[in-house]
Amino acid sequence: MNQLLKQMLLVCVFVFALTGQAIADSLFDANRAYSAGNYAKAVKLLRPLAAQGNANAQSNLGTMYGEGKGVPQDDQEEVKWYRLAAAQGLALAQSNLGSMYAEGKGVPQDYEEALKWYRLAAAQGLALAQSNLGTMYGEGKGVPQDDQEAVKWYRLAAAQGLASAQFNLGTMYGNGRGVVQDYEEAVKWYRLAAAQGYADAQFNLGTMYGNGRGVVQDYVLAHMWINIAAAKGDSIAQEARVIIAKLMTPSQIAEAQQLARKCTANKFKGC
Repeated sequence: MNQLLKQMLLVCVFVFALTGQAIADSLFDANRAYSAGNYAKAVKLLRPLAAQGNANAQSNLGTMYGEGKGVPQDDQEEVKWYRLAAAQGLALAQSNLGSMYAEGKGVPQDYEEALKWYRLAAAQGLALAQSNLGTMYGEGKGVPQDDQEAVKWYRLAAAQGLASAQFNLGTMYGNGRGVVQDYEEAVKWYRLAAAQGYADAQFNLGTMYGNGRGVVQDYVLAHMWINIAAAKGDSIAQEARVIIAKLMTPSQIAEAQQLARKCTANKFKGC
């Protein structure tokens, strides 16, 4: 009798393993279809998995509704699927649900509810949620405004490499909010975010070079970084590029433009 039970148990485990692999394969195929722009196929693969309670599929399906890819754009459906996945503890879904509440998309705007979901995701170490939590503290939304708490959460997310958090942390150092003002530290974080292609960080790094804050003043490097940001359509950067060019010689401008092309070709590494 015991031997029979053991055999039955092994069969169940084997079937479960096969099912788990089938789910993983379907998720992989859905992600591949999404990356290829075949959104209808991605939705078709995700929907049955989401209906069966797979949290990753539910979260991804929510994103499809949010983007209107493969399905009509629908904020309420987006919230529905994020909520199901968030209730299972999926950090990304918790963070996304928090953002829906913060922005009032698909639900009435509710900063306290947004904080609840950000905190749950941040406690799992999700950088995006940590950064969003920092913004809530920095802006005093749902909590008393607290720059030191904002810095704390930005720092955790920035240490994981999240460009937006690196930029925000650089800004806190640049403005002396929640920390002692330190231009060199600001430049450090702007540079890390700029190397990931974050336009706001590229622009701010350019202004640091232009003003000689945290770095030796260098109009060529200032123009290079501002030019890179301006190329992405930033109107403020485009205006700043004209202003900085007036302080430069034609040969300096040519050098800066050449450096910008080289930096962009190298995907902003080693600039």
